[in-house]
Amino acid sequence: MLQVLPAALGRAMSGLRPGINALLFAEVNVPAVIEVTSPAFTAGGRLPALYTADGPGLSPPLAWRGVPRGTASLVLVVEDADSPTPRPLIHAVVTALPPGDGGLAAGDLPRPGEPGLPGLGMGRNSYFRKGWLPPDPPPGHGPHRYAFQLFALRQPPASLAGWQGRSALRRVFREGALAKGCLIGTCARP
Repeated sequence: MLQVLPAALGRAMSGLRPGINALLFAEVNVPAVIEVTSPAFTAGGRLPALYTADGPGLSPPLAWRGVPRGTASLVLVVEDADSPTPRPLIHAVVTALPPGDGGLAAGDLPRPGEPGLPGLGMGRNSYFRKGWLPPDPPPGHGPHRYAFQLFALRQPPASLAGWQGRSALRRVFREGALAKGCLIGTCARP
């Protein structure tokens, strides 16, 4: 969708970025003990086109370990720290993940309007649609950092059943998170 914007417009907006410190991960003060990895890209590495809007836009495979005892629920939030918006753009909110070490296979997160895995809870992205929004940075805007953030919660997040905005996510994580983990992948268009 954004690939059709002129690169000159992307360059003009290049200074508009919320930044890493605006991510939910940075705003929640709990230990970062969960290790989040992907066989598709290294930490800080480029996301293959397969997992962006330049390809089929599948969600990338993820794995995590180090989930602490006492975890009742895991929530995955994917944010773009460099979107030309006041706050990071939310690409996915995934609830009802099993409370232990595990992962997701490539394409497990459905695109809006597609059926997902049975039992997988999908919250709404920044476009107010339930599903995975593939990375789609504006041309010329520079590299975007996509943060795959996992939060271990003391209890299931009943208050995340519908879209209530980033402030609701922040409140749930600040009040009930035991631990967190984060993996960042990048994507850019010339």
